[in-house]
Amino acid sequence: MNALVSGLNAPVADPGTGRVERGSAVPRIDGRDKVAGRARYAAEHPVDGMLFGVVVNSTIARGRIAGFDLAAALEVPGVVEVITHEHRPKMRSLGAFYKDMTAPWGSPFRPLYDDEIQYNGQPVALVVAETFEAARYAASLVGVRYEEAAHDTNLMTNLDRGHPPKRLKAGYSPPPDEKGDAAAAFEAAPVRIDAEYYSGVEHHNPMELFASTVIHGDDGHLTIYDKTQGSQNSRWYVSHVFGLAKDKVTVRNPYVGGAFGSGLRPQYQLPLAVMASLMLKRSVRVVMTRQQMFTFGHRPETWQRVRLAAERDGTLVSIRHEAVAETSRFEDYCEVVVNWSGQLYACDNVKLDYRVVPLDQYSPLDMRAPGAAHGMHALEVAMDELSYELGIDPLELRLKNYAERDPMKDLPFSSKELRACYAQGAERFGWSKRPPAPRSMRHGSELVGWGMATGTWDAMQMFARASAVLHADGRLVVSSAATDIGTGTYTTMAMIAATALGLPLEKVTFQLGDSTLPVAPIEGGSSHVATVGSAVEGACEKLGRRLFKLARGRDGSPLAGADFEDVEFVDGSIRRRGDAASAIALTALLEEAGEACIEEKYLLLPKILKQKKFVRATHSAVFCEVRVDEAFGTVRVTRVVSAVAAGRIINAQTARSQVSGAVVWGIGQALHEETHADHRFGRFMNHNIAEYHVSVNADIHDIDVIFVDEDDRIVSRLGAKGVGEIGIVGVAAAVCNAIYHATGRRVRSTPMTPEKVMAPDPAA
Repeated sequence: MNALVSGLNAPVADPGTGRVERGSAVPRIDGRDKVAGRARYAAEHPVDGMLFGVVVNSTIARGRIAGFDLAAALEVPGVVEVITHEHRPKMRSLGAFYKDMTAPWGSPFRPLYDDEIQYNGQPVALVVAETFEAARYAASLVGVRYEEAAHDTNLMTNLDRGHPPKRLKAGYSPPPDEKGDAAAAFEAAPVRIDAEYYSGVEHHNPMELFASTVIHGDDGHLTIYDKTQGSQNSRWYVSHVFGLAKDKVTVRNPYVGGAFGSGLRPQYQLPLAVMASLMLKRSVRVVMTRQQMFTFGHRPETWQRVRLAAERDGTLVSIRHEAVAETSRFEDYCEVVVNWSGQLYACDNVKLDYRVVPLDQYSPLDMRAPGAAHGMHALEVAMDELSYELGIDPLELRLKNYAERDPMKDLPFSSKELRACYAQGAERFGWSKRPPAPRSMRHGSELVGWGMATGTWDAMQMFARASAVLHADGRLVVSSAATDIGTGTYTTMAMIAATALGLPLEKVTFQLGDSTLPVAPIEGGSSHVATVGSAVEGACEKLGRRLFKLARGRDGSPLAGADFEDVEFVDGSIRRRGDAASAIALTALLEEAGEACIEEKYLLLPKILKQKKFVRATHSAVFCEVRVDEAFGTVRVTRVVSAVAAGRIINAQTARSQVSGAVVWGIGQALHEETHADHRFGRFMNHNIAEYHVSVNADIHDIDVIFVDEDDRIVSRLGAKGVGEIGIVGVAAAVCNAIYHATGRRVRSTPMTPEKVMAPDPAA
């Protein structure tokens, strides 16, 4: 893969001094530990006398457990216990105690709580043994008798059962009220598009399997290493489910091997491991198998219908977008799917609708750019279809209907450099050389197509705390209960702190991944830099002001009479701006004060009243080249240019990695990834990496990432937004649109597998 980064914010750190500035391209601080094997993940922390648990899963989708046959399992040498709903430690009964910090409306699933089976793959027992091998073998001998009931897992035969979801889910906003009269405007328009789109189920499948290692202390304290995107969320869950005091549970997640949303909520291995530890008063580890990674949340199967209408000159006069997605019978999982269609393009008549259908399966779960990955795909493919009906270039059509303000809320954007994304992306890609007619380019035996799409995602900020401690030897330790799921949090936060106090990067340590650290939100929604990063800078600024007072108060201080705004921190010292002769070493200030260290804490609270006056979003323009072999229906994505406007880029290297990785996943969404259910059994069938296809090296070619200059002080004090999600939004649509340009065939369902690309029906 050839991934490039462009933009003005891409200098490297000074190799001599280690000095960094925002926008530097800095390798991951934790990189050496990861490649050397020193980084320990949830299932890798050694504990003397540890027991191992293996989960037994249900084989039916709905019904009740009539009984167990456990004799054979219990006879296996080394087996200590088999835990079931009939034989387990005390758990809270009220469903509210099982709600984590990101739970949607409803009553969350309660593992091993009672005899009810709510979905196929549900955990029904935990075998605990002295060795993993004994537990795994014994688990295969556990017999479960069921009273099976009728089930239904088919979304497409139940579209008429959809209902508006309850609103109680973090980050969910229901579709706004209709603007104008979308139906009448649609019927009266001279050019119309009316199309249905389908997206299959996707599973997250991060490299690290879900695991929990529960260390049972002599005093009953539980130290838990959990694969999670929020240590404090897991602690919250465990303490509430089992009625434990908060100070009796510590959760740590210093390293997380990918998550992409799958770790937002505690998964069932966590309560099962805690159950076993409490019951046996020993340390216990439970690790899911790869097959079990398909037995909890996923990106929901979604059906959409988009109707667009325009004047002959391309002016949009009506947008109608409706979506129906699946949820479980016990929770109303919901996503912001259709709202983007009312935000992205100027239009006087807009109607949006979103519903969910309860089915006999586990609640879906946020997956990278939840809602936008589906909703923007349908909208952007429909816009491409409209461009061909009008005979207008797809990019020109988008510029024709560019929204300077949010069309539904009539609010300004806090910043919006989407025009620059279009311009810089098109220039880099060579879009002006694109012949408009489908099937007009060929390379050997392959048809060549160029497509493009727009991306958008919320620019969020939450609340967080951070502490900053400067030691007498010049070391700075900054702490917050943040998470690094591979996004570069360790590095980015250390860079922010180093910049704030003018220290070389090697003098800064950022502590994260521990529930006892200052409060931080769950890492998700591309909000960590804007949130935790702002808290880190705030703590360092408070520390800087304290150091300034010490420096100004010295006898004969060169800073006498200066204001804080008149000084800067450079090379471990404080000085008047641009005046090296006035520099005072920070270590000297602590020595004179007789302090071994000084500490400051900061609480970051979003300026909600100010932020509510704006629509806050990131934007992108994605340009894509595909080559299609019509004889086999195979599609190769040979070139992608992604131009992103996401505020100030703190670390160009990790930001580039985020976007290029998201583009890879967008290609997977477009061409490869889908989990297939056999509705006779209500079961996902291709629950392994051999049959659940993901993009591999041979599928990925040139990825060119451009960061458009943008500075947004409404979203965060850093001027930064976030890049975790925006990189995937629009990629699948650009691939789809390129396939049409290559072949003249419109594929309206993802993934766009060879049989769909070869289909003679143009509305496949």
